[in-house]
Amino acid sequence: MDPDLRAMKRRNFLSTVSGAAAAPLFVPPSVLGMGGAPGANSRIQVGFIGVGGRARWLQTYFDMPEAQIVAIADCYLTRMDEAAAKHPQGAKWRKYHDYRKMFEKEKLDCVFVETPTHARVLINIHAMQAGLDVYSEKPMTLTVAEGRTLVKAVRKYNRILQTGTQQRSMPINIHASKLVSGGAIGKIKEVIACNYEPPVAWKPQPAQPIPTGLNWDQWCNQTELRPYHDDLRTKWALYWDYDGGGQSWGVSGWGTHGLDQVQAALGTDETGPVEMWPEEKGEQARITMRYASGTLLKLWQPKINDHAQLGAIFVGEKGRIQILRGNYLSDPVELRRNAPDFTPEGRGEDLFHLRNFFECMRTRKRPNADVEIGHRSNTVCHLVNICRQLDRKLQWDPEKEKFTGDEEANKLLSRPRRRGYELPNIA
Repeated sequence: MDPDLRAMKRRNFLSTVSGAAAAPLFVPPSVLGMGGAPGANSRIQVGFIGVGGRARWLQTYFDMPEAQIVAIADCYLTRMDEAAAKHPQGAKWRKYHDYRKMFEKEKLDCVFVETPTHARVLINIHAMQAGLDVYSEKPMTLTVAEGRTLVKAVRKYNRILQTGTQQRSMPINIHASKLVSGGAIGKIKEVIACNYEPPVAWKPQPAQPIPTGLNWDQWCNQTELRPYHDDLRTKWALYWDYDGGGQSWGVSGWGTHGLDQVQAALGTDETGPVEMWPEEKGEQARITMRYASGTLLKLWQPKINDHAQLGAIFVGEKGRIQILRGNYLSDPVELRRNAPDFTPEGRGEDLFHLRNFFECMRTRKRPNADVEIGHRSNTVCHLVNICRQLDRKLQWDPEKEKFTGDEEANKLLSRPRRRGYELPNIA
C-alpha cells in the first residue's frame, strides 16, 4: 500500500474516533481491499495493544525474519516500560498510551490485540477500520453477539484475523483432527471433554487509588466504570463481567483451546451444537451438548492440571482417539502410523500459528483460526455458561444463532455496553 495512502487512512481514523471511542469509521471498500498485503520481501511491521503476561510471551518469538515489533500501546504506562525492558529490541519500540494514536502515527501492517477479553472486539474492529490485519488473543469475545459483529467486520474490511487458538496450527493436532473428521474411527458417538470452571461474580470492594499512569476509564471499556481495585485489573479473567471464566481452567480460558479442538475434529467450524442440558445443579454442573449429527459432547471429565488435557476423547463406532495438546493417542494404535512429530510445550506451540498468520497476511488466504472459526468455538464456551446459569435444557439454532422459544436465554447473547464504547453498526 502506498505510504501516503496508509498515513492518510490513519489520520482519518483517529479524527473519526477521537470524539467517541466506538464511533464507526467508513472507509471505501476499494481502499481497504487494494494493495493490502505486505510485499513479498518486506518485513511485516507489528504493533502490540496490551502488553501483559501473554503479550510478553508472544513477544519472545520476535527474532523471526518474517516480522518485527515497532510499537506498543497500553492504557497503563508502567506495563509498557516493563514489557520493553524485557525484550532485546524493546528500547526501539515506540510507546503509546492510546492505541488510536499508534494507528495514526505508525506505518503498521498488523496488530496483536492482547488486552483483557472485554476490550478485544472493539479494538479489533478499530484496527481493521484503520486498514490493519489482526492477531486476536483468545477468547475473542465476551458474548455471542460480539462475535457475529466481528465476523461481519473482518469480511467487510477484507482483513486477516487469526484467533490465538494455536492447536489449529500444530501439525499433529491437524493430523489427528482429520483422522476424526475423516471417519478413521467411524461415526462419532460421543466426545468427552474437561468440565471447565465457570466465571465468578465480582463482589464490591473498597475503592483503591488508581495507579499513576493507568487510564482506568479506557481499561473498563464496555463494562461498568467501577471504583478501582487491583484485583479487577490483575485477576479480571476470573470475573463474568470481563470474561467467561478465563482464568486457566475456566470455560473461556483453557476451555477455549479444548472446545475449539472439539470443533476442529468434528468438522463443525461453521456451526455448533443444537441442544444442551445440565447433568446436575450447581455452578460447575457437568454439561452435555448434542450436535445435529447425534454426537454428544460431554463436559464431564475432571481436570488433571495438565495442558495435555486441552483436547478431548473422541469415541467412534470403530475406535477411540484422544487428542491432546501437541499429541494424540489412538485405539487402534495403527492410527498412529505416519503421524507428525509431537509438539512439545514451549515455543513450538505458538510458532506454527504465528507463521501461518504472517503467511496469510501476504497471500490473503484465510488463516487456520479464521474469525468465523474462533467465533463458533467461543460460542460453545458462551453456551456452556448460559446453560449453567439458567439450569435447564436449551435448544440452539446455530444458523440463526438464537435459542429456540426462549427469550430469557436470548437476552444473554449480548450485554449493554457503556456509553462511548458501543460497537459500530457493521452492515
